[in-house]
Amino acid sequence: MKSEKIRAGIVGGAGYTGGEMLRLLLQHPNMEIAFVNSNSQAGKPVYTVHNDCFGLTDMKFSQSIDNDIDVLFLCLGSGESRKWLEKNGGELNAAAKVIDLSHDFRHGESNVFQKRKFVYGLPELNKGTIKKADNIVNPDLFATCIELGLLPLAAKGEIKSDVHISATTGSTGAGRSLSPTSHFSWRSNNHAPYNIFEHRHLKEINESLQQCGGKSSNYNLFLVPYRGAFTRGILAAIYLESPITDNEAIKLFDEFYESHPFVHIVPFDVDVKQVTNTNNCFLQIKKSGEHLIIISAIDNLVKGASGQAVQNMNLMFGLDEHTGLRLKAGAF
Repeated sequence: MKSEKIRAGIVGGAGYTGGEMLRLLLQHPNMEIAFVNSNSQAGKPVYTVHNDCFGLTDMKFSQSIDNDIDVLFLCLGSGESRKWLEKNGGELNAAAKVIDLSHDFRHGESNVFQKRKFVYGLPELNKGTIKKADNIVNPDLFATCIELGLLPLAAKGEIKSDVHISATTGSTGAGRSLSPTSHFSWRSNNHAPYNIFEHRHLKEINESLQQCGGKSSNYNLFLVPYRGAFTRGILAAIYLESPITDNEAIKLFDEFYESHPFVHIVPFDVDVKQVTNTNNCFLQIKKSGEHLIIISAIDNLVKGASGQAVQNMNLMFGLDEHTGLRLKAGAF
């Protein structure tokens, strides 16, 4: 007898997002994990890589895929999802939904692969479309954090000046593969900017603002991203000139996110620990002189990656948006 649970496959299960996906799906009441694919770790128990999963599952990494699945999560690096589908897509159940966590299908000119059209998976922007979609491409972690801080303003045409953004990400945002700037000796007690004003995901952010009705030639986004000396989370400080008061801005944000359960406008100073290990985005709104300031914080591996993918999956299969995502932050 076929299980009534949703059968899922994970590709790229040995990485950070793959491991986070595994943890979330193991605790999801409506999910059954059919396989966790990893070419580099095939045949080994998943707990040999993700030690905290010891006692939760006896599954082993596989090199093959099980065709009898309802949804496939592609937790691969940039450029690898398209390659994987080109090589293995023919083996995939045609009815299986695909949720990709790379950037391969994020832009309008690249969101179609063979017969699969990918929908941009930011629920706070595309919830209705996501519910009807068969294929989702997850937003980038920086894009998620920044877009959630700007979409309400864009929707009301309230971005009327250049936008300045300073955003810091933890080391897991760079993926599991080692590089000089993800090594402990470099990251520890360190803080450094990179790709100033030229971050590759500015295009993604601009596309979302334009979709929301707010992108024009009258303003620019200036992003200074930083590598932070912590593992999880991303915090963005956003400011722009605005004539609206702080109370007007808070009301505007509250109304925009009224039907979106994971975004919260908070009355206190925001920090990364408040959202770590959760699918929440905390937003703090305040005025300083003529400038409106928005502080936005998310966990890059949850709301910025695997948690958002599960949120999208819930919407696609008609489940409550919260299912499997009622998570608690570590307060200390």
